[in-house]
Amino acid sequence: MIAFGQWDSYLSTLCEEFRNENKIPAELYDNQNVKRGLRNADGTGVVAGVSMIGNVHGYVMNEGERIPDEGRLTYRGISVTDMVESYRAENRFGFEETAFLLLIGRLPTKEELDKFRMLLGSLRKLPVNFTEDMIIKAPSNNVMNKLARATLALYSYDDNADDLTLKNNIRQGIELVARFPTIISHAYQVKKHYYNNESLVLHYPKPELSTAENTLMLMRQNGEYTDEEAKLLDLCLVLHAEHSGGNNSTFACRVLTSAGTDTYSAASAAVGSLKAPKHGGANIAVKRMFQDIMENVENWDDDDQVFSYLKRILRKEAGDGSGLIYGMGHAIYTLSDPRAVQLKKYARSLAEAKGFDRRMALIERVERLAPAAMAEERGQNKVICANVDLYSGLVYEMLDIPEELYTPLFAVSRITGWIAHRLEELENGGRIIRPAYKPVRRRIPYIPLEER
Repeated sequence: MIAFGQWDSYLSTLCEEFRNENKIPAELYDNQNVKRGLRNADGTGVVAGVSMIGNVHGYVMNEGERIPDEGRLTYRGISVTDMVESYRAENRFGFEETAFLLLIGRLPTKEELDKFRMLLGSLRKLPVNFTEDMIIKAPSNNVMNKLARATLALYSYDDNADDLTLKNNIRQGIELVARFPTIISHAYQVKKHYYNNESLVLHYPKPELSTAENTLMLMRQNGEYTDEEAKLLDLCLVLHAEHSGGNNSTFACRVLTSAGTDTYSAASAAVGSLKAPKHGGANIAVKRMFQDIMENVENWDDDDQVFSYLKRILRKEAGDGSGLIYGMGHAIYTLSDPRAVQLKKYARSLAEAKGFDRRMALIERVERLAPAAMAEERGQNKVICANVDLYSGLVYEMLDIPEELYTPLFAVSRITGWIAHRLEELENGGRIIRPAYKPVRRRIPYIPLEER
């Protein structure tokens, strides 16, 4: 057996050997016209398919030039802004209607929506002994890791897991939409018990409650929440439910679906993608950035002090050393991110009620000052807007949602978009997704072992 110190040294040697043998010169990507990140030189995405599910609009192309435009997000051709305004005006929850729209392709009637909500309510409870066998017996310090594992484990509880018919996949998809809040809440409670030495409190989901209400009830030890809190979380779920087929997690789901795998494998792959800090964990980075700003800027209300500190962040002299102002900028949105606009609009009243008004003002100040700071430090006049993560972290904090559940809540919402794209790929794809990679290693002869 290799001792730990020897194993560690050997791994370091292997890493050095790997880097020596696998370094690809940057110019080869340009010479071969490689679309790194599957993005074109102008920042637009490489077209990999067509979809009728969601559309993200942030600019217009005019004679090869990107012209900034107000951001628009549509689900099945319907403006998400219009949907949210309607839900708020009618004082009702909107996520269940959003899920029906994304999964089926049209808005439900009142009778259809009531039936769909009842169906989701009846499916929220996990299979018998699932929590005990799949969550409690193998606790994880990361809720997303446990969500991915639990999603795969549901395969074993499905008597028809590999059936790729549309009917069966719609059934599986609706079950995952219903069960994700229960899985993440139980995983979080188990994590607190085993890793934080806290009492284990597990609630059963209530079929009469909405997704947002159930989620808050399940994650809180006392099971209590206000209607305003639930409606604000519902807003977050609606805004995060879908963001076109090109985002990393949705594309991962479509890639696995194109290979003909089962629903649980495709969904767990999407969860694994969303877990990554470059995708689903950005709002956590925003929260930590603002904690740093509040600790190091004496007067949050002073534009000059905040502006100066933002420039230090960009110069990697402050913050986490990344040189990034988290929550600012987006690959597609330019003038505005409609999700950030809606969160900012409806979070204000709760911020005032819970004493977060100064925090809200600081976030708005960063939103206003960051573009100028970035222009000064980087010498460019690129149009920059706040993205949804700038405000979602504050919303979750106001809702007393622990940081460990920020990304899992994203998954609770985005599972609807993942399943919608899976269904579309199954019905219309037909070919396995297989992009090309250009080999650039020259041919060398094989050397027998005794001659090396």
